[in-house]
Amino acid sequence: MLDKLEAIKERFEEVGQLIIQPDAMSDMSKYTKLSKEYKDLEKVVEAYNAYKNVMENIQSTKSILEKEKDPDFREMAKIEMDELKEKQETMEEDLRTMLIPKDPNDSKDCILEIRGGTGGDEAAIFAGDLFRMYERFCEKQNLKLTVLDLTFGSSGGYKEIISSVSGTDAYGMLKYESGVHRVQRVPATETQGRVHTSAATVAVLPEMEEVDVQIDMNEVRKDTYCSSGPGGQSVNTTYSAVRLTHEPTGLVVTCQDQKSQIKNFEKALKVLRSRIYEIELAKHNETVGAQRRSMVGSGDRSDKIRTYNYPQSRVTDHRINRTVYNLPEVMEGNIEEFIQALRFAENAEKMQAGGIED
Repeated sequence: MLDKLEAIKERFEEVGQLIIQPDAMSDMSKYTKLSKEYKDLEKVVEAYNAYKNVMENIQSTKSILEKEKDPDFREMAKIEMDELKEKQETMEEDLRTMLIPKDPNDSKDCILEIRGGTGGDEAAIFAGDLFRMYERFCEKQNLKLTVLDLTFGSSGGYKEIISSVSGTDAYGMLKYESGVHRVQRVPATETQGRVHTSAATVAVLPEMEEVDVQIDMNEVRKDTYCSSGPGGQSVNTTYSAVRLTHEPTGLVVTCQDQKSQIKNFEKALKVLRSRIYEIELAKHNETVGAQRRSMVGSGDRSDKIRTYNYPQSRVTDHRINRTVYNLPEVMEGNIEEFIQALRFAENAEKMQAGGIED
């Protein structure tokens, strides 16, 4: 662990020099990346320096205990040694956590996409329930959720609803929600009282900036049309809604939440960048191999990750075999327990893979 910390300190000093070079200051993309790296490394270096200070104090106190004959001084030194040892253990645990490889996208805003899956009308209704769950979660976490585009289900809920979520560590908190969410309950449309199983898919994508994903705008077709749904006087009267088609991949993105066509275009472009990034990341992970695929953080939208059983008031996360019997609270946005457990499991995986030891 100490070798890794020394290497981080050396890199921190190196980045400190690189960031003030003329070529870095004239290249905004390079300067932004170096600034972020410097800020991230600074936290680790400060913690490491504090840890080294404690270790020096331990050595000094040990020397006093070896040489000092006065019983009062020795007693004071023993008390101080106990306090320092306790600090040492806490700091070492914190440093190990800091050394866990971090997802560079955790601090980004994100795109949250929810779609009704198998189950027809009931799947769309469940997609609506999931959206309200995330809406309440975002409120509790001081995250701003903005709907970009939606398609209503014929009996309620949404066939599809796409939102942007902004705020501190938005992607880092919501990324574990990607996958298939399954619901078991008696649908409102069921006349025989039978429990049905339906599903909705959730995709959480980090919101990518222009410096992260380059798009050739010659390969993007832009169409405008009248927005639909609630929205005031501009609905069905102005061509403010935007549809972007990325011809090389066939990806289609629409946005109609703003009255301004320019703002809708900018938001649609962010969604398009995020989806292109997802495709490229999937290709990269497949090339690297299965050893980099985390049980917890794969983000594969085809994985069945959670079941919501209404008759038993039970919610089960299949990735970590965790079950709670407080479904109404979960549907009110209280999903922090799952997120913390998933984060802990992922960190444990990374520590094991990275061999972070003393």
